[in-house]
Amino acid sequence: MTAEHRRLAEATARAEDDLTGANPWYEWGPYLSERAWGTVREDYSDSGDAWSSFPHDHARSRAYRWNEDGMAGISEIGHDLCLAVALWNGVDPILKERMFGLTGPEGNHGEDVNEYWWYIDGLPSHAWLRWRYHYPQAAFPYQRLVEENSRRSHDDPEFELMDTGVFDDDRYWVVETSYAKASPTEVLARITVENHGPEEASLTER
Repeated sequence: MTAEHRRLAEATARAEDDLTGANPWYEWGPYLSERAWGTVREDYSDSGDAWSSFPHDHARSRAYRWNEDGMAGISEIGHDLCLAVALWNGVDPILKERMFGLTGPEGNHGEDVNEYWWYIDGLPSHAWLRWRYHYPQAAFPYQRLVEENSRRSHDDPEFELMDTGVFDDDRYWVVETSYAKASPTEVLARITVENHGPEEASLTER
């Protein structure tokens, strides 16, 4: 029996009734969304227009009521305590704290997240998790992505982040975040950053 099999065998209740009670290793996990702005949960408008009610531009300065979001996020199951990565390349007007994307009306093919990230590895008990993100060294082209896609028709291809040129000459960082649990409630984190560009560049982590 592997260590992961032993962790999963610690069940004491049915998961559909009580996830934490079903297994203490489930108390902490990758339960934090990369993007919660613009969701119907946070829509308090009279019109029911969730996109306009809580756009990306509000997310950095407005409190969520039913959600939280963040990159490489981990939280306890009740979302009372959330941990995520924040980055700044020195030129963006805001911190990179969550994923950016087009709202349904902005995208010529509807809603579209304009970022590049991957879930590299993970165990069912969440005792091991690994996440990767590619962050441009140039200023993130928030406005350009909106403008270019808004003017395109449904028959046109989407204007992607790669099309903006911010990854030219490999000028980006690879940011990897790994979580490992020593016990159900003891979580260790490691963040590594690799500069793929041809020159030295500074990146701030929070």
